[in-house]
Amino acid sequence: MSSYKNRIRHEKIFNCFSFAGLVLITVAVIFPVWWIFRSSLMNNAELFAWPPSFYPKRWLFSNYAQALKYFPFWRYFSNTMIIIVPSVIAGTCTATLCGYAFARLRFPGKRFIFSLCVGSMLLPNIVTLVPLYIMWTRFFGIVDSYLPLILPFFCGGGAFNIFLIRQFIRTVPRELDEAAIIDGAGYWTILTRIIVPAIKPAMIVVALLLFILLWNDLLQQTIYIHSTSKFTIAIGLIQFKGSLYTDWSMLMCATCMSFVPGLVFYLIGQKYFVEGIVLTGMKN
Repeated sequence: MSSYKNRIRHEKIFNCFSFAGLVLITVAVIFPVWWIFRSSLMNNAELFAWPPSFYPKRWLFSNYAQALKYFPFWRYFSNTMIIIVPSVIAGTCTATLCGYAFARLRFPGKRFIFSLCVGSMLLPNIVTLVPLYIMWTRFFGIVDSYLPLILPFFCGGGAFNIFLIRQFIRTVPRELDEAAIIDGAGYWTILTRIIVPAIKPAMIVVALLLFILLWNDLLQQTIYIHSTSKFTIAIGLIQFKGSLYTDWSMLMCATCMSFVPGLVFYLIGQKYFVEGIVLTGMKN
């Protein structure tokens, strides 16, 4: 009886420490976001006051209206969506097709091709940056266009996404495929009627990862986009910083507006994101 009470007491102590650690980690993650939001509602004098104030003395929401005069958020947002929407849809669909092929189909060289696909994740993106730029500009003549940012996602959606989908499909029992084949179903029917409904969490994870990747992809957007009218949020924010480097309150407003859509998108799919990450890799 005493050993049982000791175990219960140890579990309570462990839970208390775990909860305290979780609270500290949460504060550490949320604090920078709060600090940016709080800074966006101050004027520059209050922003640089010492000691700094945790709350604004006056909540200057008018700063956002002022920032929108110099930071055309909605134009940047629509330009960003022109890249993200087709890329996310195509990347998710093609990653699903490739993952299904690697997980279920039999064809010569499958293991070798899959090894090359996974091994390509070890190759830094900066290594392929110059060859890809030469290919798009000299061989295809595509300059100042969104196409170099969109078309690569029609070719599998990325090695990690293919690997993630493949691992998730391998958790689906093969008996379901065999039963469908006995009933006369083909590969496409099995994929659309059995596999896709079972791997929705993984597909949502892939969509989220692609969204975050494209939303924050400043390097390639800067390389391939030159016209001011085609600027995305990432490029626009850098340009805004360069033109109004002294007005930090306006810059904080633009920063808040730039990360809110990504935060909302993640919050919508966070349940599936966690589920997909946890379940992926349960079967080798």
